[in-house]
Amino acid sequence: MTIGNQVLSRKSGLRVSQLALGTGNFGTGWGYGSDFAEARKIFDRYAEAGGFFIDTADTYQVGQSEEFVGQLIANDRDHFVLSSKYTMGAENDGSISKSGNSRKNMVRSVEASLKRLKTDHIDLYWAHFTDETTPMEEIMRGFEDLVQAGKIHYAGLSNFPAWRIARADMIGELRGWSPLVAIQTEYNLVERSAERDLIPMADALGLGITTWSPLAGGMLTGKYRNNEQGRLQGLGGILVHSEQSGRKTAILDTVISIATEADTTPANVAIAWLLDQSRNLSTGMVPILGPRTLSQLDATLGALDVHLTQDQIDRLTSVSAFERGTPHDQIQSLGAQARGGDKIIRRASFVTTA
Repeated sequence: MTIGNQVLSRKSGLRVSQLALGTGNFGTGWGYGSDFAEARKIFDRYAEAGGFFIDTADTYQVGQSEEFVGQLIANDRDHFVLSSKYTMGAENDGSISKSGNSRKNMVRSVEASLKRLKTDHIDLYWAHFTDETTPMEEIMRGFEDLVQAGKIHYAGLSNFPAWRIARADMIGELRGWSPLVAIQTEYNLVERSAERDLIPMADALGLGITTWSPLAGGMLTGKYRNNEQGRLQGLGGILVHSEQSGRKTAILDTVISIATEADTTPANVAIAWLLDQSRNLSTGMVPILGPRTLSQLDATLGALDVHLTQDQIDRLTSVSAFERGTPHDQIQSLGAQARGGDKIIRRASFVTTA
């Protein structure tokens, strides 16, 4: 299997791997993760398969992830596209001055990350989460200053609502600043709500899309049904899905059934579905793998050789359908009529056609 590459977005010429290597499990600062020896095995196998897009963050494993990554890429720094994030900080001490999206924290964080990563620049720098306080003008101007200083090459927004991202994109364009190039969000068969606004918005604006938790924290591998250990136990269920609804159980049942049909693993089926969704976008979508062991990485790279039939894709898409809510349900139900030229009559508390 060979990991392909693609242009990240229409806002840049940056090429990245078809699958990114997430390094949230690199380190043991959270009491659960990979020691350096295992991290090196994972990194080497990913690179051997053709991967070169590395995703980390200052907060991962209380800074250890960046330290590990810095050592791993040191011998061939320019070969890799290195992305990292700021917002929550590596210190994990709850300090107000060491967290949030402010320019003060952005500058402090990027300098600390560069030291841990042992490099003079970060290729793609993300605001990790919105703090719901810092103006988008401040964030975008901060990114522009870092680009001009050569400390980062590109900027993106991770886990931000669509309206904030769209505003940031517009601000950068109107002021002639370095453009926002990508977004990052959770997206998998269990959690598809990014399809409401985030993914259509990014595709329309030409922003790249990177997605975390392609296996829903391990749920889509089916291992928790077998009482196997994983992030559900190791991290106390943080950002991990479990079979807490009939919908989730039906999704996993379908994934396992199709894996049997295709003579592959449930993990490969889940990622193969994501790769198929990527083909519907102008610049594609990059799932971020987050292995803790070499065997976990090997179990997911196999998705590159899995070719789901249209019937299998349709079954997965159907069983994982979700309520899109307002206004999307109305758009879907009335859109065809509106496009057909029917007159839409708006009244006080309802909409009908005539």
